[in-house]
Amino acid sequence: MSNSIKSVIAIGLVAFVAACAQPAEEEFVVVEPEPISTEPVSTGKYK
Repeated sequence: MSNSIKSVIAIGLVAFVAACAQPAEEEFVVVEPEPISTEPVSTGKYK
């Protein structure tokens, strides 16, 4: 076989292996958001 045919087959093989490779799974971290402000508490000052 000529070198050009060998190189085309090699590139095709590399592309095939890259296409079939499993993607790395991403790790998801869930963080509960803290409240920005607290609710006002009734002190009984203004009734």
